[in-house]
Amino acid sequence: MSDDVPVDAIGENTTVLDVREDYEWEAGHIEGALHIPVDQIPARLDELDPDEDLHVICRTGGRSFRVTEWLVGNGYSAFNVRGGMDAWVEASKPMVSETDSEPRVL
Repeated sequence: MSDDVPVDAIGENTTVLDVREDYEWEAGHIEGALHIPVDQIPARLDELDPDEDLHVICRTGGRSFRVTEWLVGNGYSAFNVRGGMDAWVEASKPMVSETDSEPRVL
């Protein structure tokens, strides 16, 4: 069973794995986060360090919960970020986008 952590658990040196879809990522994400959409996780597992604590995030916490469970089951240290990017925005945390628009959560 994985642990849920609040958005405040994410610090400057935290490894964040964003598992949202490309369009969601492009609209707004945490600067420095690693982006691997949910359905690509198994094929891109070699991009993740099994010795590093991964803080997994999606929009509300559902997809990241499933990915966190899967990663833990495969020997990774992973934590689900409670409330996802919606909680990140509610906590007034900074975001960046890949577009010319203000960062936002879709």
